[in-house]
Order: sequence, then C-alpha cells, then structure tokens
Amino acid sequence: MADVQTTGAGPRAVDAAPAQHPDPHHARRWLILAVIGLAQLMIVLDVTIVNIALPDAQKDLGFSNGDRQWIVTAYSLAFGSLLLLFGRVSDVIGRRMMFLIGLIGFAAASALGGAAPNFEILVAARALQGVAGAMLAPAALSLLSTTFTEAKERATAFAVFGGIAGSGAAIGMLLGGVLTEYMNWRWTLFVNVGISVVAIAGAALLIPRHPREADRPSLDIPGTVLVSAGLFGIVYGFANAESHPWSAPGTWGFLAAGVALLALFTWWQTRTAHPLLPLRVLLERNRGGSYLAMFLTGIGMFGVFLFLNYYLQEILRYSPVMTGVAFLPMVAALMVTATISTTQLYPRIGAKILVFAGMLLGAGGMVWLTGISLTSGYAANILGPLLVIGVGMGAIFAPAMNAATSGVEAHDAGVASATVNTAQQIGGSIGTALLNSLATTALSNYLVGKDARNAVVQANAAIHSYVVAFWWAAAIFGAGAIICGLILKAGKPDPADPDAAPVVHA
Repeated sequence: MADVQTTGAGPRAVDAAPAQHPDPHHARRWLILAVIGLAQLMIVLDVTIVNIALPDAQKDLGFSNGDRQWIVTAYSLAFGSLLLLFGRVSDVIGRRMMFLIGLIGFAAASALGGAAPNFEILVAARALQGVAGAMLAPAALSLLSTTFTEAKERATAFAVFGGIAGSGAAIGMLLGGVLTEYMNWRWTLFVNVGISVVAIAGAALLIPRHPREADRPSLDIPGTVLVSAGLFGIVYGFANAESHPWSAPGTWGFLAAGVALLALFTWWQTRTAHPLLPLRVLLERNRGGSYLAMFLTGIGMFGVFLFLNYYLQEILRYSPVMTGVAFLPMVAALMVTATISTTQLYPRIGAKILVFAGMLLGAGGMVWLTGISLTSGYAANILGPLLVIGVGMGAIFAPAMNAATSGVEAHDAGVASATVNTAQQIGGSIGTALLNSLATTALSNYLVGKDARNAVVQANAAIHSYVVAFWWAAAIFGAGAIICGLILKAGKPDPADPDAAPVVHA
C-alpha cells in the first residue's frame, strides 16, 4: 500500500517504493553465474586438456605406453564413481561449503600434478582432481538451479552453463595445445591453480551463506557404498577395455560386478528411509529422459573429440594448437544454439522437440564425417559436420540440464544435479572405451591381407577405423532421438517448474 503524507493541502498519496527481491544476494546472481561457470569450465576441460600433453609428459617422466591411459583414466574413475556421493553430501553440509571444498581440493591436486616428479605422483594427483571434481560438479549445478528461479533468467543461465559443459572438452584441447606447445606440459595442470583461486575468491564473496535446514537429508551409507562401488566397476571395466580384450576378466568381471551392484543399489533405494538417490528424482519423465539424453550424448560426443582429433593430427598433420582451433566453430555453434534453445525455444516447446532434433543433427553430422579421406580439406569436409554437430549438441545440453533440475525439491537439488553429471561422465567413459574398441577391431580387420608396413595402407586403415567409429556414433545418436523422443513429455514446461523453483539454500 502507498504511504500517505499530510500537508497543508490535505492527505497526499506517495508512490510505494519498488518491491525488493527477498534475497539480498539476488543482484549478484550474474556474478555468481560467472563463478559457477568458471568452476564448470575447469571440470570439463580437464577431461581433455592433459590428453594433448601426454606425449611430452611421457618423455619427461619416462612411463610406458601401457601406463599412459591411467593419466586420463584416474581422473574419470574417481570423478564418475563419486559424483552421486558428493551430490548427496552437498545436500547435507550445504552446497556453498561443498563448492568451496571442491575448489580448494582441485587447486591442491593440480599443483601436486604439475610438480609431479614421477608417474605415480601424477596418477595420484589426477585421481585427487577427480575426487575434487566430483565435489564441484553437483554443487555447481545445484547452486545454479537454486540461484536462478525466474523462468527467463534461468533459461539464460542454463544456456551459458550448458554451452560450457558441451564445449569444455574442445576448449581443453585448444588450451592444452597452446600450453604444451608454448610453455610446458606441466602448465596444463598448473593453470587450474589460477582458475581455482579466482573462483574461490568469487564464491567466498558472492555466494550467500544460509542457515542449516531442519529437514536436510541423512546420508545413506549402504546406498553410498553400493552406488560408488557399482559406478567404479562400470567405469573401470570400460576403461580396461581400451587396453584389454572384452573377454578379459578385468573387463567383463568389473562390468558385471558394477551392473549387479547398481541393481542392488536400486533395490535398496526402495527400502531405506533416507535414500541416496530417491527414485522420485529419476522416475519423473522429463528428468529421466534428460538424464538418458545426457548419457547417450556423452557416448556419442567422443566420436567427435577422440577420432577427429586423431584424424587431424595423425593424417592431416595439424599441430596441437591448430587441432584445438579446428574445433572452435563447433564450440561457437554450440554456444549460440544453447542460448537460443533455452531462452527462446525451451520455454515455448519444452525439451522433447529440442533433444529429438539435436540427436538427429548429431547423427547427421557424424554420417557427414564418414566421408573423410586422405585428401580431405578442412573447409570442404570437416567444417560443415562440426557446425551441424555443434548446433545439435547446443539443442541437447542446455535444455536437458534445465529439465533435469527443474521442479526438484530443495533437499534433492544436489543429488539431482549429480545425476546429470554422472550420466554424462559415465556416458563419456563408455563412449571412449566402446568406440575405441570398435575402431581398433576395424583397423585390424582392414589390414588383413594387406602390407601393414606401407604408410598409405596404414593411413587408410586408420581412416577406416575412424569412419567405423563415426557410423556407430551416428547410430547411438539416432537411437537416442527415438528413445528420448518417446520418454520426454511434449509441450512447454509446467509453469510450476522453473517459476516455482525451490527456495534457495546454499
């Protein structure tokens, strides 16, 4: 109601002051987005930033080709198997606290890795980075989902976040190439220390503290053990498949144990009073379909990053820096599409059509890439597919992340966010091993009866293996379009979702 003042002329109405947002930190929300985005960029680029530096690190520290994969696997193993645990822990101790602990841990692990005097210390540091990443990732996404509660602003925030999640691997390749070529492989790790320090300062100053909630969930210890061990078995089994046959006990044994433990975990979640991952989070159609979309996209995306990276460097003889630059048009297309999809299209049509179209575009781009040859040029044969795939990924990532965290209760925000990251990470681990195994088999089959010592034959065999991987990635995207199209609900989002988002609790 307007205030009333009395003057000599009688009562006079005074305009009411503008309504204030109940959260005094609301004005800082875009700066908070910058801090969250910085942390997310560090998490996703670290999946690939070290890859390009591996040859230099191997020469410096003197480890074997067989040991080389553990520099990559140690990170994904710790990250993928601990995401759900730390997603729930962040709901228990507070997302701001978990975010800060994760940033500090990531900085310390990166400093250790950059200064590593031998292979063992480097692997341990990469594993510790994965642990810290598992703390950071769900806390970052749940902070985002609870900081932005208005539909239009939430869409913009998720467009930025989804763009970072989708393009971070390509940015990591570019940054890794620049740091390795012009400085030293150790700077692919040391760079995280600087990023972390900026993010820690921003988080401490900008992200508000909130009092503990009376209904914060208890930690489900048996569920935590079951799901962490199950995810470890899945990730380790697929990682082992990169260097061992699928028939090896270290491959199928861990995969079988992982599946069994996850089945037991699902059963336990229906029995315990305080489930780690309440099935209500998974069984809502839009959330479940979004998790599946992130999982399948994680598998298919590695068809681009892994094999196109090989093709550009080994066949077309691109430098590490030029390889990273070659992916930038895809990153730009992804960012633009993610913004348009979540700010303009998602509020009007929902996630179903966007994810379906994005999957089809991903499949189309992969099919287009199967035309590569020894004489292919970037502009004629690679740029177009990258742009198509970038548009497709932008249409998937941001809307799926938005739908996957919309309408969830405040005390489930951390575990819902962790499930998004888990789906993408496990998908990426499976994609790396599965597509690499298929490509290796195709390479061996191609060389049967041919002169394997001939350089042209070797190059054509490598291209054949990449093409087989692209066809499989296209099939995965095509299947994803059908499956996710059937699961996701048609129509624009429920007005209660994100407008009536849960109360913010850091």
